[in-house]
Amino acid sequence: MMGYGAAQAKDPKDITVAVIPKVAVPFFDDCNNGAKAAAEKAGVGYQWVVPQNTQGSTQVQIIEDLISKHVDGIAISVNEPKSVEGVMKRAEQSGIKVLTYDSDSPNSGRSMYIGTNNESAGATMADSMAKALNGQGEVAIITGQLGAVNLNQRIAGIKKELVKYPGIKIVETQGTEDDLAKGVSVTETTLRAHPQLKGIFGVSQVGGPAVAKVLNTKEFGAMKGKLQVFAFDDLPDTLKGLKEGYIQGIMVQRPVTMGRLAVEHLVAQVQGQDKDIKDIDTGVTVVTKDNMGSYTK
Repeated sequence: MMGYGAAQAKDPKDITVAVIPKVAVPFFDDCNNGAKAAAEKAGVGYQWVVPQNTQGSTQVQIIEDLISKHVDGIAISVNEPKSVEGVMKRAEQSGIKVLTYDSDSPNSGRSMYIGTNNESAGATMADSMAKALNGQGEVAIITGQLGAVNLNQRIAGIKKELVKYPGIKIVETQGTEDDLAKGVSVTETTLRAHPQLKGIFGVSQVGGPAVAKVLNTKEFGAMKGKLQVFAFDDLPDTLKGLKEGYIQGIMVQRPVTMGRLAVEHLVAQVQGQDKDIKDIDTGVTVVTKDNMGSYTK
């Protein structure tokens, strides 16, 4: 094992870890806050390196640059899992500890993945819906990109969990391409096609705002509060929908926790202290009107 003895002896002030997000959005600002605080607490050097776009080659370039700077640890939320495999293995071969958070590249040789287990999050969402419906009724799923791995894992989790509730039936699954206008139109079409509908799962971040917008129209206003709506991610419009009673619950991921754990585990690995390395599910918090002002990420 490379430099194992030397790794243990490293003084925190001689350790530098770098954290790479997918792109500059508020979700990753939260990751940065958690990671930065953990680095300060551990007394290690910290770099937050934001890609200028979501192309795989951009993250490859960033990692190559970090290898040449001899950082000790890298945590990355991956844009294109395949494209970074080679460069992540090169980083590891040069003695850098590498892990993924939020978005994984399973075949990159990374030591661990820290983030939402999307299938578990889907199961939590299904249970929340089942409670709200007392186990009875027709429901629909509004997703983002139909091919998105994380969203499809959430849907798989919903379907698996709903097996426990035979009185609940999924009658429709619609994609929105993560576009709000398209989300509004597929929601309207779904509600017209299924006037008996009792619930909607918004599994991507546009679902909640789109359904709230539709329920705020003359045609569908009477369904407010009768249609149970569960959404993902605490965007301002989604929280507003929750506050105003268009949405009953939001599955909120824990980006601050992801960032904190990513740095803590990198530092432990660099110091040779992280023996039992396995993936960590950071879970979701179900945010309702009741805990809206007090939940942590």
